Amino acid sequence: MTKTFGDFVELTRNGSIATVTLDRGDGRNAMSLKVMQSLIDTAEHLASDTDINVVILTGTGAFSAGADLKDPDRASLRDRTRLEQRQSLKLGPDMCGAWERLEQITIAAIEGYCIGGGVALAIACDHRIAAEDAHFRLPEIPLGMNMSWQSNPRTVTLVGPSRAKLFTILGEACPARQALDWGLADEVTASGEALKAAQALAERYAKVPPIALRMTKQAMNVAASPLGYATSFMDRDQFAYAATTDDQAEAVRAFLEKREPDFKGD
Repeated sequence: MTKTFGDFVELTRNGSIATVTLDRGDGRNAMSLKVMQSLIDTAEHLASDTDINVVILTGTGAFSAGADLKDPDRASLRDRTRLEQRQSLKLGPDMCGAWERLEQITIAAIEGYCIGGGVALAIACDHRIAAEDAHFRLPEIPLGMNMSWQSNPRTVTLVGPSRAKLFTILGEACPARQALDWGLADEVTASGEALKAAQALAERYAKVPPIALRMTKQAMNVAASPLGYATSFMDRDQFAYAATTDDQAEAVRAFLEKREPDFKGD
């Protein structure tokens, strides 16, 4: 059975395993506002499905290039009230939260690159399986923004505070093998084999009694980050503030002009 959510998200099921595929047709899978809403709708659909016990999340081509900076819906928000703009910033954290709250086991199968919001979504899943030529990267801080979508607690939980700072603040690419060593990824496969490995892991989980599986996952998630929400609930407002700074504008100019930025702390 196949079900679609919006124009770019497809859900297929095989027994108690569902595979959710993001495919924008360009191999980049940037997250527009519509894509994020579709991924929320997908998670909400899965949340009430007692026949599905494992969910694989993947992308056609790269996993995701992160937030779609060319999204016309995002651009139109510049003319909206600050309240409407603030409301739109809920989509990212709501999407990641909806996937994290799923009682089913979730496995992200990652080929190519996983950048920014793509990382935020992947670390909201229970497992990440990456192809050997894949990499993870968070460009937000070097571009004068904060890392939002309530991702910081999840990153710290996975790799510890020291490596989380290296990964998040420096914005440097984390290759698949390094991600495996750090605990950001659970398995590295040959190129093109991430989905196949995710399916193999899903089949192992599918043999576990579903009630015990769901209860144990919930208990472990709460134990892993009991203060996650308390330490990140304001990050969308921090993002809105950071986006108004001169340093953020300078970071973007320097990136486009391929030069070193000159930050003033303003």
